[in-house]
Amino acid sequence: MDRRTLIVSGLASLGLPEIAKAQPAASPAPPAPPPSTAGPPTPSPQVNPSYPAATAAQTYSRDEIVNQVSDFLGVTAEAAGAAVERIFAQKGRPTAYIAGEEGAGAFAVGLRYGRGLLYMKDRPAMPVFWQGPSIGWDFGGNASRVFTLCYNLQAGDAIFQRFAGVEGSAYLVGGIGVNYQAAKDITLAPMRVGVGLRLGANLGYLAYTRERRVLPF
Repeated sequence: MDRRTLIVSGLASLGLPEIAKAQPAASPAPPAPPPSTAGPPTPSPQVNPSYPAATAAQTYSRDEIVNQVSDFLGVTAEAAGAAVERIFAQKGRPTAYIAGEEGAGAFAVGLRYGRGLLYMKDRPAMPVFWQGPSIGWDFGGNASRVFTLCYNLQAGDAIFQRFAGVEGSAYLVGGIGVNYQAAKDITLAPMRVGVGLRLGANLGYLAYTRERRVLPF
């Protein structure tokens, strides 16, 4: 018997039934909640900002490349458009391009040295050097500007390797010489202007490096 019941009984015995009736009856204790069977809460997965999801490199449109080629190589928009149109028809939209200058010379066996900047959308420009030998029917020498379209180049550092010329890929469109170079799944399409384009250089290779190398091998 709890304390409240004792008080009510005492009031009734003293002849105070009305007061006793006014006292509320004791409320039963609420039932205890059933034991929880759920385990500890599962933490939500955390994304490490140091490892962002890999995204494919953005590409350049035909108009963007035509304008850049025309301005950099100093040719008309018609000449640049003709060369770019043919490359786009064969390779599609590039993910990067290199704008630079080079010097080359050959007497059956030739050498080529160049330097430039690699451009990719939403990424800083990166200095690039290239050098390499060639064997073919080209003779003479030249110093010229070169504009190279890069295909399937998803990261700038992937350019630093050796690219062999694709045999039979050299052609001349609107005064612009074009040939293809390839390494694994990356393809380069250098465009050059001027006398002594040395299209026979596509029988050699070019090594793209972070720093200038004296030896082209």
